[in-house]
Amino acid sequence: MAVMPIVQAPDPVLSQVAADVVVFDDALISLAEDMLATMYAANGRGIAAPQVGVLQRLFVMDATWKDAGPQPVIFVNPEIVSASEEMSTLAEGCLSIAGDLINVTRPASVVVRWRDVDGGFLEASFDGFSAACVQHEIDHLNGILITDKRQ
Repeated sequence: MAVMPIVQAPDPVLSQVAADVVVFDDALISLAEDMLATMYAANGRGIAAPQVGVLQRLFVMDATWKDAGPQPVIFVNPEIVSASEEMSTLAEGCLSIAGDLINVTRPASVVVRWRDVDGGFLEASFDGFSAACVQHEIDHLNGILITDKRQ
């Protein structure tokens, strides 16, 4: 696993919409493993492929590793299938925006469907910090930064 350089705002790659992953192969697994190594090395909890210069709908997340043991999840072609009406505001940071914490209001819980690196389908509910994290990373795949959501 290699640590990759993290693209910093205002690089235009961060405002582009990522393409669906269509090939599930060893290169995808390697990219996901490198993204995990990069995320952990940067002391982050999630990182999306555009943040390492790859315009594919892929992100990795480990929302709780700082409080418990590592529990990484790899999301390929994720989509939010439902969101709560209840909203939550959290101060969010971003590995592509050094030093800024921005208050962002998002649904307090979401249900996400995605594929794993082998192409299998998964679905899970997320709430609290994990819900904010998964929505933050999906925003990256859609070319949206937390600075775009500044209140």
